[in-house]
Amino acid sequence: CHHAGVHEDNPGLGPSAAAVEVRHLPPGVLVQLVPQDENHFHLERADTQSVLSLYVQKDFRYFLQHPYSRLFVSYFVIFCNFLVFAEDPISHSRTESEIPMFGNVFSFVCTKYPPEWGWRCAKVLLWLLALFCGLVCGKYFIHHYLLRNLFRLKMFREEQGTWMIMLLTALVFVYMLSLVYNVLLLSAYPHPDAFRINAQMGVTNASFMKVAACGTWLGDFLTAWMVTDMMLQDELYPGWAPTLRAFWQSHGRTRIVVFWSVALLLSALVVSLIVSDHISWDYLNREFVATTELSRAFLASFILVMDLLIVMQDWDFPHFVCDVNIKLPGLHAASFKYHMFQKYVHLPKIVFQISGKWFNYGIIVVVMLLDLNMWKNQIFYQPADYGQYTGVDLKVRTVVNYATLATGNRTLWTLEYRLNQLSTGTNHSLAEEEDILMNSRYLGYPLSVKGLAFLPSLLGFAMFGVLTYLYGRFPPKTDATAGGRLRPSFRSSWKQGSRSACSQQQQGARLVVCWDVRCGQAVSSASTGHTTKSADGPF
Repeated sequence: CHHAGVHEDNPGLGPSAAAVEVRHLPPGVLVQLVPQDENHFHLERADTQSVLSLYVQKDFRYFLQHPYSRLFVSYFVIFCNFLVFAEDPISHSRTESEIPMFGNVFSFVCTKYPPEWGWRCAKVLLWLLALFCGLVCGKYFIHHYLLRNLFRLKMFREEQGTWMIMLLTALVFVYMLSLVYNVLLLSAYPHPDAFRINAQMGVTNASFMKVAACGTWLGDFLTAWMVTDMMLQDELYPGWAPTLRAFWQSHGRTRIVVFWSVALLLSALVVSLIVSDHISWDYLNREFVATTELSRAFLASFILVMDLLIVMQDWDFPHFVCDVNIKLPGLHAASFKYHMFQKYVHLPKIVFQISGKWFNYGIIVVVMLLDLNMWKNQIFYQPADYGQYTGVDLKVRTVVNYATLATGNRTLWTLEYRLNQLSTGTNHSLAEEEDILMNSRYLGYPLSVKGLAFLPSLLGFAMFGVLTYLYGRFPPKTDATAGGRLRPSFRSSWKQGSRSACSQQQQGARLVVCWDVRCGQAVSSASTGHTTKSADGPF
């Protein structure tokens, strides 16, 4: 039973004192909430009258996973993603976007179709076969056999996390089948160069970076907003925003309306600003922030670390076996199931199920893929590769003339050439007339120095893997102790008897909840009376 309203017998105890979650306790165990401080919960056994006090130990994990820490990391990573997008010179480049592996997948599925219908059908059949093989391999081999049965990771129990694994393996299989398609083109097609699958996506870097910025904004903001919604529903930190949590938990429809209204309005506003170019960061910056390729590489690396930290700060990490049925963000249920084709045709049962943890952190995986591409761009950035050059002030300038970039002659976008060539109809040089001046700097750091930015990400991934392997293989406790987070502290019954009668009268009625596993009912009573209520009542 779970109740988050005002205490029924003593309204002065507040909403946090009345919230309790009971999970299959032995017969005769009474769960009692006694107002002591913001970190203590009490369990009382009816047979011995001894009190078991459950408290949250204020260790490193307590502060790391505190709601304020989680809010700071979740929303600060949004600011960092905007900063690295605004300062990234590649976001202004007019050259064709080239992304290893993902570019192959995109061009294999969406572009570079030969005019012959036979080759078009063969290409479609190949990537459909790749999708099918990737989905089957991801679910039954990677998820079921390796992660669930061999490594015994509880976060992948039953069908948890299958969609994320299937998505990643499908991308890998599509990439491998694109290489097979290239072999067929080279061996049988008369002019294969124009239709050969490679990392070039057929769009400019500026256009792709706008799409990536919109994707990272949507992913990071929705993740932060979902984390906020889930924290306001939980009771692990009862002293955190008790009034707001009580309102959020008791007004279900208001919670759903506020969640989707804020998400849709802010997303539409930010995406419109990114796509329309109404706001120029270089104009607003005005030398306030001057980044180099080294600082941008470290910033992209720390963004990856914060993405991992968002997952590790979850109260149920690394097993994701939630002790409380927290509702899905923006929905009224803790999980969502969809039965396909069962109403019209008789087919084997096909059920889509989405749980809260993977509904939230599955988005982070997509954001991390975009952040990995951003990190790769900063590490291996060379201005000439993107139709750019630097001036005497070391600021990056971008060539916007597509005819010049189409020649592929890098000598046409050097500083000397752009200063000596005059624009037609004016006496200004091409560097002053056509090219875009950015506030970002390029100092020419060697790759060995920029490679140091890989260390924070390496440490973050190593910590994530070690913690998942060490602590994610064993099931957590499900005895109303929040997965073992609540530590026991016994208080003997004779200490209760030593209290004065006056102090006992001033304490007021105490809410007692009993779980009877024989009949599966929860009853509540007040310690000052003998009134009994069923679970269908106001509890």
